Amino acid sequence: MPLRDPPDGFAVESATPDDRLDILRVLDAAMLETDAEIVDAAIDNRDALVARFDRTGAVVGALVAVRPGPDRLHVDAVAVRRSRRGRGLGSALVARAVRLAERDPGIEVVTAEFDDELEGFYLDLGFEIAAVGDGEAGDDEESGRLRGSRRVDDGSRN
Repeated sequence: MPLRDPPDGFAVESATPDDRLDILRVLDAAMLETDAEIVDAAIDNRDALVARFDRTGAVVGALVAVRPGPDRLHVDAVAVRRSRRGRGLGSALVARAVRLAERDPGIEVVTAEFDDELEGFYLDLGFEIAAVGDGEAGDDEESGRLRGSRRVDDGSRN
């Protein structure tokens, strides 16, 4: 499944320490709970991405990923400012995270956990979807949460 590039007028790039506050603001505006220390670690590890409006350089979207294991990159949070939604920026952020994982020989899979209304978003990006409770003792299958995983394409590695 082809991954999307950002729409014209926007760029997706690795976040820098100067982007920290903007990332936290974008995630907060989307009512996503993300610890500032996780954002700092993701920036340091080059696992945080931002979507910028080319004309002003403003951060209009953000993705924070973590590495819960040596072979997995997990999308901890992804958000786009309300005024910029529906243009493909969220898809471009996740696509860039997948491309980064493809270049890392240790990463085998990219994962995400999300609410059920985002199922189509992740399906369109080539993720396989399962209910959070599938096969895991103690999980609440009625939570409405889903887990997505996308295997890294070995053919695209250099």
